[in-house]
Parts: sequence; C-alpha cells; structure tokens
Amino acid sequence: MAELSITPVLTQRDRKAFVDLPFRLYRDDPYWVPPLKGEALGLITPEKNGWFSHARAQLFLAHRGGRIVGRISAHIDTLGLEMPVERGFGPGCGQWGLMEAEDEGIFVELLATAEGWLRDQGMTRALGPISMSIWEEPGLLIQGYQQSPTVMMGHHKPEYRGWIERAGYAPVKQLITYELDITQEFPKLVKRIIRSGEANPSIVIRKVDKRRFEDEAAIILDILNDAWSDNWGFIPLTPPEIKDVGVKLKPIVFNDLIRIAELDGKPVAFMITLPDLNEAIAPLKGNLLPFGWARLLLWLRKPRVRTMRVPLMGVRKELQSSRLAGQLAFMMIEAIRQASVANYGATRGEIGWVLDDNQGMNSIATAIDSRVNKVYQVYERAL
Repeated sequence: MAELSITPVLTQRDRKAFVDLPFRLYRDDPYWVPPLKGEALGLITPEKNGWFSHARAQLFLAHRGGRIVGRISAHIDTLGLEMPVERGFGPGCGQWGLMEAEDEGIFVELLATAEGWLRDQGMTRALGPISMSIWEEPGLLIQGYQQSPTVMMGHHKPEYRGWIERAGYAPVKQLITYELDITQEFPKLVKRIIRSGEANPSIVIRKVDKRRFEDEAAIILDILNDAWSDNWGFIPLTPPEIKDVGVKLKPIVFNDLIRIAELDGKPVAFMITLPDLNEAIAPLKGNLLPFGWARLLLWLRKPRVRTMRVPLMGVRKELQSSRLAGQLAFMMIEAIRQASVANYGATRGEIGWVLDDNQGMNSIATAIDSRVNKVYQVYERAL
C-alpha cells in the first residue's frame, strides 16, 4: 500500500481539493446533500468568512497514491478562550472539524495532526467535530442517517462515531432536532394557551419587515445575545459575521416566516424559520453553472417546500422562568405554522438544534407533538 502523507492546505488548489473530497466519499449516499461549492469554499477562506476575524485555523489533506483520501480542520476561536469552561469552551480549548476520511487509519493520522497543531498553539483540550464556528455545523450525526439534512445542518457517515470514540474522545453535549407534521393542529392545551395570549392586549406577535432588514436584525440579535448568553457553546456573533450571515440568509428571509413578540411594546422574543434551501440545491450537485443559478433564482422568488426549519428562537432571560415564555413561543410557532402551510405548501417542520439540557425548549417541542429525528454529538478530550 502506498504511504500516507498529510500536508497543510496552503493554496486555492488545496482548498478546492478540500471541498471536492466529500463529493466522492458521499456519491453513493442518497441522503447527503451536496453543498454549493462556492459556499463551501467561502467557509474555509479567511477573506470570505467573518468568523476568521476572531479565529485562526489550519486545514489538512491526507494523500495516498496520488489521491486525496481525507481531510480535517484544526481551529481556535479566541472568543471561546474567554468563556467559562462550564459553558463549553474556555481557556486552552481548541477544536477540530470538517473531518472526512476513507478509513479509520487515515482518520487517526489526520486527528493526530490536528491535535498536534492545537498543542503547538498552546491548547490543552480539544472539542470536535465543530465545523468550524459553533454557528455553522457543530457536532457529529449519531442518529437520523436515513434522512437528508435541512439547510445549515450536517450529515456524516455512521462509522465516524466509532472512530472518534476509539480515539479516546468522550461525549460532552448532544444537539437535538425535532420534526413534526405542521399540517396538523396543535393539542387542545397548546391551543388554549395560544388563545389566551391572543386575548392579551399587551402581547403582539408581528412579522418582520425585510425592507428594514438591518433594523430588524439588530432587534433579533439583541434578544438572541440576552436569551442565549448562558447557553453551552454560546459565542456572540461579531459584526463581520453578522454581515456575512445577512448576505447569506437574506435571500431566504421571508416576512411571514420570522416573528418578533412584543410585550407592552418591547421586543422580548423572536423565532426565525427558513424554507429548506437544501431541497432546491440538492439537484444542482454543488454547481450553479450552467443553469443551476437560474433554477435557484426562480425557486427563491416563491419557494414551494416540504420542510421548514427553525434554527433560532429566543426569549429574554427576564421572562424565561415565567409562563409567558412558553406562551410567546407557542404563539410564534402557530403563526409561522399557518403561514408555512398556506403560503409555501410546507407539510413538515424541523426545530433545532436544541441543547439536550435545554428543558424549556425540549418541553415546548414535546408539547406540540414533535419527535426527535436527529441527534448530533460533540466530543472532548484532553490533549
């Protein structure tokens, strides 16, 4: 067998090879959704990803017999280093991710290389897989392989779990997604809670106004930073990241799918829902040319989708232990459920990811008769 070599990604050609590898490894997986190659390249290119304004990374490729047979990233989020350890990151904590390999031996060598880079950077603990920001695709899929991922969610080979655990990594956190049939009305108790809120003149559930995109985004980010500030893994989005996220998500932002809850005129909660862009890009096989861009633009004008994904929801901390928190959540979910079915033809919703210890959100998901469809796991190990 030819000797395995591992080299750092240094050139644009290397980055292209890094992006291309999964297209070969997953070509026979009917549930994998090929990402748009331009988006995937942007993720790993410092000049195109605002996350690099507070992070550093090194990518690696594994070669054997003239072929690319594996890849991995090693990275450090400097804002994460400032977090308390109990919140997930903390001093001395680096990460690895974007891992793909033909076999376990290749993975072991790649992981050792990534860990070595992290040690050289002064790190004493590793979390993984996180690809690459906590806001992108954290965790390894360990349940739900026979279902395609929705927009901004990952998909992995089942054997990766054993490889990671045999390498000495222990689970530290699970990220859960829920699915539900949104053509069905909610249980009677939930409907009563919603009607009670609708009768309360202090509560207003409003659509966002895309014409005021930056103002509405500022309101949502203010609530998000307050609501999520104590969550495991939470790192506030920085201005460069906010700008990038705005550019990326604005085409799939629709007024009736994002709601802000106001209490006595003050914004106190929000819910973001996205039509599943993966349904549109899956047939494009990663390329917008020659005609993919036209198909995508046509879809974006008025999406018709099976699935809506709720990636983010938040209620200000001052309300989180009150009955109002659940009531506002149910009201926003119901408003968006109705719009999703009536205006986009959606039949299915996906909520997540949700931290396994987020009792409030897990209880809400259970109350509306949703069920766990995917579980992602984050691992850690001392270096």
